[in-house]
Formats: sequence, C-alpha cells, structure tokens
Amino acid sequence: MAQQAYVTETDSGGPGPERPGSRFRRLLDGWRGDRGIWRRGLVTAGAAVLIALVMLFHAQIPNNVGNLGSLTETFLPWLGLLVPVLLVIAVVRKSATALIALLLPTVIWINSFGGLISDKSGTGGDLTVATHNVNADNPDPTGTAKDVAASGADVVALEELTADAVPTYEKALAGQYKYHSVQGTVGLWSKYPLTDSRPVDIKLGWVRAMRATVDTPKGQVGVYVAHLPSVRVKLDAGFTASQRDNSADALGEAIADERLGKVVLLGDLNGTMNDRALNAVTSQMRSTQGAAGNGFGFSWPASFPMARIDQIMVKGVEPVSSWTLPETASDHLPIAARVDLSS
Repeated sequence: MAQQAYVTETDSGGPGPERPGSRFRRLLDGWRGDRGIWRRGLVTAGAAVLIALVMLFHAQIPNNVGNLGSLTETFLPWLGLLVPVLLVIAVVRKSATALIALLLPTVIWINSFGGLISDKSGTGGDLTVATHNVNADNPDPTGTAKDVAASGADVVALEELTADAVPTYEKALAGQYKYHSVQGTVGLWSKYPLTDSRPVDIKLGWVRAMRATVDTPKGQVGVYVAHLPSVRVKLDAGFTASQRDNSADALGEAIADERLGKVVLLGDLNGTMNDRALNAVTSQMRSTQGAAGNGFGFSWPASFPMARIDQIMVKGVEPVSSWTLPETASDHLPIAARVDLSS
C-alpha cells in the first residue's frame, strides 16, 4: 500500500509579510547597545521639562509684566500640542532621555485637561440657557437671533448690542420670548417672567452688565448677563487686561451679594476658566462646560475657535449638559447649557 508523504514547506524563499511586532523589535535592536541614547536629545528633553513646568506652575507666572500669566493661562491647553511634536523629534533622534522627559508634560496635561475631553453631558434638567456675543458689526442680526432661538433655550442672553440693532433683535425674538430686558449693550430674553431687571456696575462708566430674576416653574433664578472689557495683545504692552480684571472683580462682588440661592451667569467674560484674573467670579461658580460638557467648548474666534471666553456659570444649580451652537454671522460662537433647578 502506497504511503503519501506530506511535507510542510518552511521557507518559500520570499520575504513574506512583515509583522507589526517585527518593526518594533527592529527599532529596539537599533537602540540596544547605543550609549548615545542617553546623551542625545537633551535640548528636546529640556523643552519637555519646560512645558511641564509652565503647565504645573502657570499660576506663579507674574502678571506685572504684560499680564504674561493671564496670556499663558488663556491658551494653556494648547501647550499639549507641543508634546507629539517633541515625541517625533525624540524618536528620530533616538533619545531615551527625551522620551522619559516627555512623560512629565503628558501626565500633567492629562491630569489638567483630560477630563474635558470626555463627554459628561446628561439628560433631564429644568432650564435651558444660551448666550451669544452677537458682534456690534453683525451684518445679519435677524438671522443671528433666529439661529440662537433655534437652540430651544428658555433664556437667551445677548451681548454687544448696539442701539440701532436692538429693535431688530426684539422683533426677531418676540415670537418665542414674551419677556425681555435690555440694559446698555446687554440684553436678556426669557419665556418666563422677568422681574427686578437692573444694570450691574462693573466699573466701566457705561452699562455692559445686568441682573434679572427669572420666575421659572421651579422657582426664582438670579440671572446675570455680562460683557467684560476686551483684552489686547500688544508688542509694546503685552496682554493688556487691567480694565477687564477690575470689571471681573466688581462682577464677582455683585454675584457674592446676590440674595437668591440659584444663580446663572451668562456672557462674554473675555477670559477662560484658567485665567486667574477671573478668580473673583470663578472661585464661587461652576462652569457648565467643565461640569457637564463634551470637549473644550471653544467659542472664539468663530472661524477657528481657540479659547472659551464665552461662559455659562452657575451657583446653587446643577449643570446637566453644555454645548456650543452652530456659527452665526458673529465672530463668536453661541453656547448653551441645560441645568437642573431641583437640586
């Protein structure tokens, strides 16, 4: 009886497909025994340590020279973009020292901003609010008003209103919002009754902040609308923000004196939650984006958002969700949030 032999071919003579692990092993082989991996990339390692120190000790950067501290804090999350750049350099240079040093800014960035990346939004809530700096030079105020109202917000705050544009906004929003109050260049539109509407003095000499009581079905809420002074970055003066900082202190004092336990702040604060200059406000209120948002929620500039200088903040109220609305004809993006008043 003939027997058939089966032969397993072990070498076809061709290179065959390369396994992913093979590349990694070949990379390790290239580094193994190379004593230079600890001496190379010292500049890259130094840059990584410097970034880590800035993120960790940004509050210690002085503001008395061009408000450098506030400028750094405004764009602090963007320092994380330097990490992958330095990582590529470290790999190309075959620098173990740089790779280890890069762990510092990576861990600090994740600890500081990693929580903002995840989606923390929930469901439910009693009140939806929105705010928008509509831009004094807005070429389409009617369309802008309708875009913000389309969010379904129960309460809408608008900033940078001009006297000529106010009637246009009033007409565009009248169908959805029965109650409204305009104080200076800021205004509040509501589906619920407004009482005790009045300007808030933020030490400017003209009105750019207001306060009103919104009588919701779940009780009264003190709602503040504010547009803090703009800041400028100048070559000869740095980050000029003294007027903004003084107004932030005055706004913080007004909110601290608020008699109602449930408070919502809507507006363009011309500063981020990281900016120490807003401590008078941020130390006593919570950001809806930080507590219940998805991502950083950058709002300015609308064409390429790089910072969240428009804020929705609460006290005595539980944030449920927070989001950025689609672009309008303004240079800012509108933002919205839903909150729970029963807490």
